[in-house]
Amino acid sequence: MSNDSQRKAALAEIRSNIAEYGFHVYVVAGGGVPHYGYTIGLSESLGAELILAGAYFYELDDVAKIIRIVAGELRAPVIERKLYAEDSSWGTFSLRQVHMSWAQGLMLGVFDYYQTKTIAAYQLLPDEEHWTIDIPDLSRTWSPDLAPAWRWLHEPWTFPVPSNSTALTNLDALRGARATEAVRWEEDEWEVFAGAGPDATRAERRVVPLGVLLAADASLLPVVDLPVGSGLWRDAESGWHPWANSEGGDSVA
Repeated sequence: MSNDSQRKAALAEIRSNIAEYGFHVYVVAGGGVPHYGYTIGLSESLGAELILAGAYFYELDDVAKIIRIVAGELRAPVIERKLYAEDSSWGTFSLRQVHMSWAQGLMLGVFDYYQTKTIAAYQLLPDEEHWTIDIPDLSRTWSPDLAPAWRWLHEPWTFPVPSNSTALTNLDALRGARATEAVRWEEDEWEVFAGAGPDATRAERRVVPLGVLLAADASLLPVVDLPVGSGLWRDAESGWHPWANSEGGDSVA
């Protein structure tokens, strides 16, 4: 299918979802920046679109679900509205206006669909219990200093590893706890955990762009240079040490 045919098919799907549900949800993942999702068409009934940017407490499959639930609540009569969550583990959300510099960088589908240069949008903000280091303040002008995890939205990738490199990590690390172990398994795949990786449950694990962790903690830079199959560890006070095998060489347990 040609690019033009793909675009026409995508626009047809958006129109169909807006007609049937009142909006379309578009989710973006990959490319070195945190995942995010946003609506197209909600402005026709509410005057603004919604976006959930980053927020790795929630898994990728949850992003569209959360946006749909909040959008449904906002479109319902006030007397019928409930908490902005289907599952209590998701917590509650507040709304914050999105600056146009962020809208133009992230919500390309809205601009393409409506062929406009400006839109109104609100960011979905999780409560403090569900906050993670990758959540930007979309109400302020985009800046790599204010939102380092999103630096590569507009700036070139600067590390000597693939820009789409990922890391399996845990929620503790994503809430800002000091990462204490790191392993490089493939050319573009790492594990970086706060605490012992084997102790992290499936519910606590997330796969994120490696750049999210590097942007949050400059002391992680040595993990970029790890050979494939090698690892590092540190405790709460020390610097990095190589994992060592019984013969004294570098290895990963």
